Parts: sequence; C-alpha cells; structure tokens
Amino acid sequence: MRDHYNNLKIDQCLDPDTVTTDTDCDSVDLLGYNDGVLFIVNVGASGDTLSSSLYTELEVEESADDSSFTDVDDSDLSNYVAGNNDGTFAKIDAAAEDDAVFYVQYKGSKRYARVVINVTGTHSNGTPIAVTAIRLGKQSLPVS
Repeated sequence: MRDHYNNLKIDQCLDPDTVTTDTDCDSVDLLGYNDGVLFIVNVGASGDTLSSSLYTELEVEESADDSSFTDVDDSDLSNYVAGNNDGTFAKIDAAAEDDAVFYVQYKGSKRYARVVINVTGTHSNGTPIAVTAIRLGKQSLPVS
C-alpha cells in the first residue's frame, strides 16, 4: 500500500530532557528507506541567557556502521546554517530563537544518521529538547 502511514517510521531519538552538555541522540537505521530521514527537534525556552558565547547548535552526523560517526556534508541536508561543524542546521543564540521547532531532512548515502546537540559556554540551567525522527520512503523488500 502506497500511503504515508505504511511508508514511514517514527522514532523518538531523544526523550524530552533538559540539556546542559553536548548530547548525542539515538541513531536511526535507514536501511530500506529510500528518502532518508526527517529530524524534528522541539526546543523549549532556555533557562540560561543565550548570547554569542552561550548557545546551542543542532547538527546531523552519519555512519556506515552505527559506531563511527562523522559530520554530514551540508549538501546532504535539506537546509543548513553556518556553524562550528558541517551538518549544522540550527544555531540558537538568542531568546527569540528558542522555544521553537527545528527540522531537517538527511538525504545522504550512509546507513545511520543522528542529531547531535552541541552546547557552547556553561549552560547551568539548560534547555528542554526532544528529538523525533521520521524515516521516509519505505521500500518493499523482495521476498526470498
């Protein structure tokens, strides 16, 4: 059946949590999903005063073996911003930028992908963040 319900898979990659340090979200296995993955990141209001020296970046990493991850090339993302690393799709450095939803589609060739939350500066109170992945374009595997 070719409908959205039967052709995608939704996973919680990071349960809602208050993030104060760098955090790697759970990876997703893209085997059998032709259209990659859409990551949705829900960010709450920061408990710290954000600035050019106290901020959070959201980034995508990829892996062939679910063990060794590297930064995604910006061209493998639907959208990106300038950040400390390739694969950055959001930089949150002001109160007007938190309490928002950010999303990005990874369309690279590696089997595994994940979101990484990079924090710069001392985040004493942290920011509530949750990450959801929607794997896209499930392919029918041949019956053997």
